[in-house]
Amino acid sequence: MRRDNLLSFLYFMANTILIGAQWGDEGKGKIIDVLTAKADIVVRSQGGNNAGHTVIHRGAKYILHLIPSGILRRGKVCVIGNGVVIDPIALVAEIEGLRKLQVVIGKNLLISDCAHLVLPYHRSLDEQRELRKGRAKIGTTKRGIGPAYGDKAARTGLRMSDLMQPVLFSKKLQAKVRENNSILHALGAKAINYREVNERYLEAGRKLRPFVSNTVVYLHRALQRGKEILFEGAQGTFLDIDHGTYPYVTSSNTTAGGACTGSGVPPHRMDLVLGVMKAYTTRVGEGALPTEDSTLAKMLHEMGREFGATTGRARRCGWFDAVATRYATMINGIDEVAVTNLDGLDAVDPIRVCVAYRLNGKRLDVPPCDATQLENCEPIYQDFPGWKTSTQSAKQISDLPFTARGYIKAIAQLTGAPLRIVSVGPTRNETIIL
Repeated sequence: MRRDNLLSFLYFMANTILIGAQWGDEGKGKIIDVLTAKADIVVRSQGGNNAGHTVIHRGAKYILHLIPSGILRRGKVCVIGNGVVIDPIALVAEIEGLRKLQVVIGKNLLISDCAHLVLPYHRSLDEQRELRKGRAKIGTTKRGIGPAYGDKAARTGLRMSDLMQPVLFSKKLQAKVRENNSILHALGAKAINYREVNERYLEAGRKLRPFVSNTVVYLHRALQRGKEILFEGAQGTFLDIDHGTYPYVTSSNTTAGGACTGSGVPPHRMDLVLGVMKAYTTRVGEGALPTEDSTLAKMLHEMGREFGATTGRARRCGWFDAVATRYATMINGIDEVAVTNLDGLDAVDPIRVCVAYRLNGKRLDVPPCDATQLENCEPIYQDFPGWKTSTQSAKQISDLPFTARGYIKAIAQLTGAPLRIVSVGPTRNETIIL
């Protein structure tokens, strides 16, 4: 079977890794929600409640932080994998919030017993580190994600399996609170109350107990039964701890490889990598954004667009950066792309696309590793004509204006992967599948 025909077949019959090809907030939640119509299982494999996916369904807005987007479809099993760091209090609140919205949560949710926990001292340390960096701050959500992954790497973290053993958990927690309180005291920060935290976390553990299991075994048995699995990425390629714009990154592997290590499913069982990207570029927090444009940002914000699902912060906005997405294709092995928020450019003419960078008089076709060098990169643009009409009613590619079709095909070609999906609005039916 030819490669292109194989990809078309696998798209609907495959284990698919879905990743963000930019700096996060690419509209992955909506694309995941569309794809779960065909998937049996949806897996979250990294990140914490610093991420957020927004899904619009039947006029209601659902904002998900830890639970995979598949929870909104009946008959789908959602798995929070070992690579995720979990704040048990936040997870319980998310479950209870969804239940109030009539979302059924029971045997359709599984949580890895190997997932690490985010604790109050992680949040305090996160906040103190940001405060002390001043202008050099990273722009974290202060949810404690970085310190939690730090404990994981230092082999001193607490895991969900510890929380399932109350006596052991309390003993380990007491030692960790004592250790971190000495650090917080030196920083002039408020100490953590061990008894209060212990009580609240054990209560959360009791509520989460029915969901906790060995998810690696579950996923491998599902593969043996021929189940189709969708691996839901959080954040984006350029927030990856190894391949992102370090140090302005998150603390996990947001790229395709993270789906394997964060779930326990080996690489040879993955069939397809789908890269999601906006028709323009956005970023939350600090760090380089070479194509940033204040006029474009003002327009999008006035439309009510580009505010973070987790923090509510206004996102920084810029023109489409093909240098970045081309590199994301290389890192992730992107097979096909989904372009979202095309309708956000309906009133823009001309539309700019960054096709290369210029640094110290030299042309660059890939982003430099060094954050300072990236900050100093000047984008080289190619202009495309706009369409100056609404695209939201389009149901198939031929319904789009000629110039809109030309634009999305051009950015997919510049990215280096075939175009598969175009999103022209936030709801499920505002989606074109080629």
